[in-house]
Amino acid sequence: MDIGELLAYKPEQTPKRKGDDDPDDDDATEPATPERPSKLKKTSHNIPNTPSRDANDQAGESFRSPGQAEIEKLNIMRYVETEAADVDVLNDAGLRKLVLIFEKRVLRNQEMRIKFPENPEKFMETELELHEVLQQLHAIATVPDLYPLFVELNAVPSLLELLAHPNSDISVTVCDLLQELTDVDILHESIEGAEVLIEALRKQQVCALLVQNLDRLDETEKEEAKGVHDTLAVFENLMEIKSEVCVEAANQGLMQWILKRLKAKLPFDANKLYCSEILSILIQESKENRLLLGTLDGIDVLLQQLAVYKPLMSAENREKFLKGEGLQLMNLMLREKKLSRNGSLKVLDYAMSGPDGKDNCNKFVEILGLRTIFPLFMKTPKRNKKRLLGTDEYEEHVCSIIASMLRNCKSGQRQRLLAKFTENDFEKVERLMEFHLKYLTKVEAIDEKLEENDDAEDSDANYLTRLSGGLFTLQLVDYIILEICATNEAVKQRILKILNMRGARDESHQTNYAGNTLEIWEMQVTRNGEIRKKHTSFNLSTDFNELQFGLLGRFRMKPL
Repeated sequence: MDIGELLAYKPEQTPKRKGDDDPDDDDATEPATPERPSKLKKTSHNIPNTPSRDANDQAGESFRSPGQAEIEKLNIMRYVETEAADVDVLNDAGLRKLVLIFEKRVLRNQEMRIKFPENPEKFMETELELHEVLQQLHAIATVPDLYPLFVELNAVPSLLELLAHPNSDISVTVCDLLQELTDVDILHESIEGAEVLIEALRKQQVCALLVQNLDRLDETEKEEAKGVHDTLAVFENLMEIKSEVCVEAANQGLMQWILKRLKAKLPFDANKLYCSEILSILIQESKENRLLLGTLDGIDVLLQQLAVYKPLMSAENREKFLKGEGLQLMNLMLREKKLSRNGSLKVLDYAMSGPDGKDNCNKFVEILGLRTIFPLFMKTPKRNKKRLLGTDEYEEHVCSIIASMLRNCKSGQRQRLLAKFTENDFEKVERLMEFHLKYLTKVEAIDEKLEENDDAEDSDANYLTRLSGGLFTLQLVDYIILEICATNEAVKQRILKILNMRGARDESHQTNYAGNTLEIWEMQVTRNGEIRKKHTSFNLSTDFNELQFGLLGRFRMKPL
């Protein structure tokens, strides 16, 4: 035998002996006969795909092995305990099965944690299964009509108990689920379901449980920070549907937690912003919550939070604003007469006020800003959709800018500013006196109302009412009058003439008001140098105590 024959040689294959239970492919295709019944294929017990019971299966059911029915029953029970329910289209039966699986996995996890408290590997698998079924419960949010059944199955207490689960990942997952279940858009789809769910949550003290969970979450961890955001969203949803929840949440610790969170020295993020929004909802909806805010020293906390933004208007930032040609940009915006004029007017007011605004005031005069600001002073634009500022607020900002320039400008720029009041036959002086008489009338009207209310005990509140009603603008106008009269006798005589003309129409008011005003101007003229040097105030008569107080606060002057 040569080599080729050896390589090509293959031994004969011995036929494999068939067992009694092995399926016979040939016989499986043969029709069944009384002498040789067809053999059933071995069925697979991989639930949920159970074998279909057609006519042939029923005919051959008698040929099953003795314990096969019992095995199928055990496999079905094992499937219910270990596998997920089919919730593609959730109905009553699917919800019941899903809640049953949820309850079993909660119980199983509790048992394993109690049995192996020091061995996390033993109960970790049960927590993964619990997390999985919590994710599947999100399907309930797609059918809010099933909320009453969900409550009836007593699933809410079991769900809220997990907020105190030792594993914070589980509690965060529950917060995410609650946020979706209480979503306002979803709750509006079924009013009845929403009412039942919210009442069940309130009955289980959901606000207190959520606050307790907030206390233990660490926002430096990304997942737990998301859990805080979801929890705040749950509160917002509940308060939007049921306003009574505002008081419940505040009394159960939410307001106290928010104040603590605002005081925390953490970087500004979405959660801090959300906390401030929730706090605003709490105090807007209930007077009781506003009183509680004061009891918890909330006013002090809020003032501390506002103080954080004070450095935004510091001397360093004003210097950057100046070097970055911010004044030129604001000046152009004012000239364009567009929507940006509103914001640019405010920015100029803040940038030029106080001692830190000295450089900005001088620069504004150098860039010909007087040609921009005085037309606004002479004619207040009519309010429309493009001009959001009210007339009084608009005039207040303009007068504040002019007052700041009078206080901060150097000799050259100051002379250019004062010369503006003598142009065109003192038209700007007359406009200034119009403002004075206008806001004086407003303040007098407010004083009459305050006298009628006879609320003399709350002097601070009365003073704030007068300030917001026009007293602050009146103080600015009177300050400008004092400044321009101190440097120009012609201006002073023109103002006296206007006062006399008004006195002719109202003699009873002439002696009381014009006399006091003239006295102030004389004091300013005789002591101009000292006042300008020391930034001191004026010895005002009793009718102008408010003006003195306003000058002290607004321009940081020290009394003599």
